[in-house]
Amino acid sequence: MHTDTERCVRAVQSKDARFDGWFFTAVLTTRIYCRPSCPVVPPKVRNMAFYPSAAACQQAGFRACKRCRPDTSPGSPEWNTRADSVARAMRLIRDGVVDREGVSGLAARLGYSARQIERQLLAELGAGPLALARAQRAQTARLLVETTALPMAQVAFAAGFSSIRTFNETVREVFGQAPGELRTRAARGPRAPAAPGVIALRLPYRTPLNPSNLFGHLAATAVPGVEEWRDGAYRRTLALPYGHGVVALAPESDHIACRLSLTDLRDLTRAISGCRRLLDLDADPVAVDAHLRTDPLLAPLVEAGPGRRVPRTVDEAEFAVRAVLGQQVSTAAARTHAARLVTAHGVPVDDPEGGLTHLFPTPEALTGLDPEALALPRTRRTTLTTLLAALAEGRLRLGADADRDEARAALSALPGFGPWTVESIAMRALGDPDAFLPTDLGIRRAAERLGLPATPAALTARAAAWRPWRAYAVQYLWTVDDHPVNHLPA
Repeated sequence: MHTDTERCVRAVQSKDARFDGWFFTAVLTTRIYCRPSCPVVPPKVRNMAFYPSAAACQQAGFRACKRCRPDTSPGSPEWNTRADSVARAMRLIRDGVVDREGVSGLAARLGYSARQIERQLLAELGAGPLALARAQRAQTARLLVETTALPMAQVAFAAGFSSIRTFNETVREVFGQAPGELRTRAARGPRAPAAPGVIALRLPYRTPLNPSNLFGHLAATAVPGVEEWRDGAYRRTLALPYGHGVVALAPESDHIACRLSLTDLRDLTRAISGCRRLLDLDADPVAVDAHLRTDPLLAPLVEAGPGRRVPRTVDEAEFAVRAVLGQQVSTAAARTHAARLVTAHGVPVDDPEGGLTHLFPTPEALTGLDPEALALPRTRRTTLTTLLAALAEGRLRLGADADRDEARAALSALPGFGPWTVESIAMRALGDPDAFLPTDLGIRRAAERLGLPATPAALTARAAAWRPWRAYAVQYLWTVDDHPVNHLPA
């Protein structure tokens, strides 16, 4: 979008928050960059320049605005909706892969050379992988500086910097203040109270956001010991690269309140990325709803509760296992099967607030389980054990680096994987915004009540008009049926 100067100017002059994260405005006279909704008086048009990423602004010599804090704007929705190599690279960078594995590790995951990845990112984003990772490290450092009392040396290494000197120089360059000045400035403003060892932060999103189906779905399908709904927040354990964590997520009017307890602060970037993906916070609900409203049968559902998101996952392999356990059984039965696996094979963790007891077991931990011990039909045992072997051996990839078409093909080749299971995993684990479930019981009931075609083939043909947002159409169709997934828990 940053190449459409006229459209960008209109967004800046109207302070339109819908475009936050889509592009950034650099002011040539002051050498700062802002989000489109910055509250200050817009600069003259001749003094504006537009960039596709914060990293590109920083690389061009601009520092972040202290008023609108552009580094904290929602991410571009493109990286979740697109499936090309640039989008997959951005998802991996957001997960901290460059900090952990370097540019060569990023390229290896994508099947390209480091030079090819560098060229593609520079062409589209105006910054290479190192610059993009540096911008993310700066944002993580700012979060730790402003929300914790950690010594600056610990903040530097937790954020991914190789030295304290680099940390200090980067923070000064990006934010125009020393780390100590950032902490002093933050201490003067309102701060959410947090228990010792807990990081409290706000996760921004584009409005509107309808929390009913989002948190309702997560709470209704929660696996005991791994997830729970308590005191108006969804809580769960997190398996992370350097350790584990516990997160609590609560919907607020203009943000998601997030409380993180981590065993290793180097996991902060990965934890935030996972939470944003889980709640689909980088979506563009205005664009999605505007498209779905063009269908006269969907329009009333959209008007009744706009801003529905697709509840996703923090662990793609976990969701694939749970999708198999949920085949042809009720939500309660699927939770029971998953809870048994967790109790028998999950890693125990300490929850400071109680209630959560385990991490969900990894495919590697489950490959040795005795199929006869599973209270499942024999065919589904075979489906589960085959899936676990494919995940553990790396023959099936479902993470941020996965190619969606290849993953769909690999899933379809496994025994017992029909369209419902494949598309459920595509929607919730792979993050495909166009995944569709024509054989789902809730969708079939909605189709009958709304007068949509009854057969899966006919319904799929009818749903072609909803592309590329059929996964969001599924969320609206599910509201036709009175099910706990549609309601925010009391």
